[in-house]
Amino acid sequence: MISVFDMFKIGIGPSSSHTVGPMKAGKLFIERLLQEELLPQVDELRAELFGSLGQTGKGHGTGKAVILGLMGEDPETVDTDKVEAVLQQVHDCESLTLASGQIVKFTLENGITYHRRKTLPAHANAMTLSAWRNGECITQRTYYSVGGGFILNEEEIQQQNASPATPLPPVPYDFNTASQLVSLCVDNGLSISSLMYANEMTILPEREVTAKLWHIWQTMKQCVDKGCRKEGILPGGLKLRRRAPALYRRLKAESKNTIDPLNAMDWVDLFAMAVNEQNAAGERVVTAPTNGAAGIIPAVMSYYDTFVEPLDEDNCARFLLTAAAIGILYKKNASISGAEVGCQGEVGVACSMAAAALTEIMGGTVEHVENAAEIGMEHNLGLTCDPVGGLVQVPCIERNAMGAVKAINASRLALRGDGNHKVSLDKVIKTMMDTGKDMRSKYKETAKGGLAVNIVEC
Repeated sequence: MISVFDMFKIGIGPSSSHTVGPMKAGKLFIERLLQEELLPQVDELRAELFGSLGQTGKGHGTGKAVILGLMGEDPETVDTDKVEAVLQQVHDCESLTLASGQIVKFTLENGITYHRRKTLPAHANAMTLSAWRNGECITQRTYYSVGGGFILNEEEIQQQNASPATPLPPVPYDFNTASQLVSLCVDNGLSISSLMYANEMTILPEREVTAKLWHIWQTMKQCVDKGCRKEGILPGGLKLRRRAPALYRRLKAESKNTIDPLNAMDWVDLFAMAVNEQNAAGERVVTAPTNGAAGIIPAVMSYYDTFVEPLDEDNCARFLLTAAAIGILYKKNASISGAEVGCQGEVGVACSMAAAALTEIMGGTVEHVENAAEIGMEHNLGLTCDPVGGLVQVPCIERNAMGAVKAINASRLALRGDGNHKVSLDKVIKTMMDTGKDMRSKYKETAKGGLAVNIVEC
């Protein structure tokens, strides 16, 4: 099983596959050198980025992430306020100071190579990290960033086995498909969140599970709050001004007098955009299930918290556990990588997860929840990943707002029905993966098609 805490990880922007994953890979590489007792021999480190990492890695901050990972930083704990100063020192000195204190060369010429025309066959997001001594490579390791911050090495990608960061012992309710999940819930009289609770409690007591999930929600809320207040221009060549603060002030001013029946939708737009502007700026966000789609689940949770009733620890846990269960289905049977299946695997999956979770805490049955998840993805099928300038800004920020509103509508459609529907969640997950395979590579996070080539960057 994959844990809820693998689906929701605290990290930094702008991309889980291009930033969070490569940072973890850099740290893993150094840990491997230590285990093999090779690190003391190393006097230089190098990185090569392939496929989507090579094509859009500069805009997504991949090089920066690899450097930080090699220096021992972790996405969840790295001090975002000091990142630029650290990177400037690396640039000026052409060296890395590792966590052990050892200093190694990391040159401007050879430190990071962005291969814009080379792709490794196993996955579109690949990186090879190498250790050198006296100009000769003594060892190297290839890692694949398969979406959502998940990292596979060469052996794991061969097995197609995305080892979770938190391996679980045998769980009471193991499931691989939506039909299995629904049957387990119906046969045992459980909701999806209750089933997930039982699985998670094989490694942590219920109270700790609830507390950790509450911490994830608090991190999401802080991200929304900061995004609503932080002014300025987002980094990168687009010179895009943050829109959330102005929208926040306007909605606050209008809130006392408005009779607009769609006022709540404007707030949902704001919540999602605030998070994704923070993500685009490289600030701390929750990968949910990716950074490119990090605004959707916080926006839908904020909608419930603001317009339905305040979220308490119980509803918060039920929401995130249900969302994670749906995310696990996509992770196991399809993909959450924009470089592999386009944005349907990021915004589409987040929309599906949020729709299901909202339906559960609004009192829907297991059948309603499965229906909402299916609706959320069915109407994101074919969604391309075409970031202008290789930046997670246009169309990504607005796309999260649209995904959040769509998730709420999918939940409402499901709750108005009786749970019966023609298209199953399993069928729509398979269709999403098939569509992703058929999609041309220029529409899969390469910035070589769609809006990325039809919009002038400056």
